[in-house]
Amino acid sequence: MFEQAFKRIDTILRQDDGCSTELDYIEQTSWLLFLKYLDALEQDRAQIAELHGQTHTFLLEKRFRWHTWAMPLNAAGALDHNKALIGDDLCEFVDQKLLPYLRGFKQRADSPNTIEYKIGEIFGELKNKLNSGYNLREVIELVDTLRFNSQTEKHELSELYEAKIRKMGNAGRNGGEYYTPRPLIRAMLAIVQPCIGETIYDGALGSAGFLCESFTRMNEEAKTVASRKKLQTSTFFGQEKKSFPFAIGLMNMILHGVDAPNILHINTLEQNNNDIEEKDRHHVILANPPFGGSERPEVQQNFPIKTGETAFLFLQHFIRKLKAAGRAGIVIKNTFLSNTDNASVSLRKLLLESCNLHTVLDCPGGTFQGAGVKTVVLFFVKGSPTRKVWFYQLNPGRNLGKTNPLNDDDLADFVLRQKTFADSPQSWSIKVANIDKTTFDLSVKNPNGDEETVHRSPEEILDEIAARDAESAEILQGIRGLL
Repeated sequence: MFEQAFKRIDTILRQDDGCSTELDYIEQTSWLLFLKYLDALEQDRAQIAELHGQTHTFLLEKRFRWHTWAMPLNAAGALDHNKALIGDDLCEFVDQKLLPYLRGFKQRADSPNTIEYKIGEIFGELKNKLNSGYNLREVIELVDTLRFNSQTEKHELSELYEAKIRKMGNAGRNGGEYYTPRPLIRAMLAIVQPCIGETIYDGALGSAGFLCESFTRMNEEAKTVASRKKLQTSTFFGQEKKSFPFAIGLMNMILHGVDAPNILHINTLEQNNNDIEEKDRHHVILANPPFGGSERPEVQQNFPIKTGETAFLFLQHFIRKLKAAGRAGIVIKNTFLSNTDNASVSLRKLLLESCNLHTVLDCPGGTFQGAGVKTVVLFFVKGSPTRKVWFYQLNPGRNLGKTNPLNDDDLADFVLRQKTFADSPQSWSIKVANIDKTTFDLSVKNPNGDEETVHRSPEEILDEIAARDAESAEILQGIRGLL
């Protein structure tokens, strides 16, 4: 229904010299799509208020509403070309009036939980990158053809938006930071099994893939009005540091059917870990914290185990953030299992002693496009120490890449065997009593020794080189800042 509109929008964006990457394409689509959605939401609320004999107070001033500046209509209900802005006039209005007005919502909002505040957050750093007002006019008219009236329409829009996020994730290291392969998320959900009445949290939200997939799974089980309301209002929670992924994550959740997501635009790691109380904790945590990031010394002071490694700080946060008997599935670099530095050893000790690390999924290279690192998924339950760890070495029997990504069938055997922690050529268990207590080394060492070697593709090797170069550049920039 809407696929051709999305394709045409991408074509126009590629032709504009202000947009050059997949990240630009989804950013520009997102802010316009959000304003179109907001208009549809406002119209629905106005109709409901009218049915009840009430007057609806619109969020936006009239001159900034969709059907005033973007799609003014004539008496016949068609676009009024005499009133519709175009060319330089359109770009000037958007850049100098509309976007500054929307950014101001953050200061005018009563609290961070309001939709007004979220509007201000979304447009805090997003900007119009279309240099041509004629291209912008074409994109606006295509966005206006997209509809949010039915669940079928919302579902199709969410699928198309996910496809754009996937393209962004395949666009390179920066894009991959925001995208976790959906088959991997679905497998993690099959292990953790969140239930209606529980809360699900992701403190490294990105494009909100974990929360969106959780909603899709749980919404199928919601049979009553009360359970559907609970999913809408008090189930999903997230935090994201960067404005761009925050906006994408918020839009993604809205398109999946969560109208007012409980997600905040804050740096999760700036909260002191000791300040987390019982009221702040959650039943389920699913997350993929950034690979290879580094944090400032003042941020490290918020955690008992000091380290500059972003993912290791997130892991401490997630352990603290879980309720007793809470379940977690966390993606992390596989070097976490074997690094010998003090922080890595201390963190493995903390995890094994405070949680039951029952499962480790070893993912093959290429699972995350452009990331250049191998990863594992840690599955644990908080509250009792680990006695035994079950490992599964995922081997799809082929090189994973942009044209041959991870799929649900690749993970079916893992999900099946994990139910009983069954041994196989790809799976085995170790007793914590037998590991070295000076290092708490949990390296993935398949005792069966007969796994097939899958050689990495040149593309994957180049991705790893690029990722390591970029990481080295970040470290050198940090050192220069200290000089």
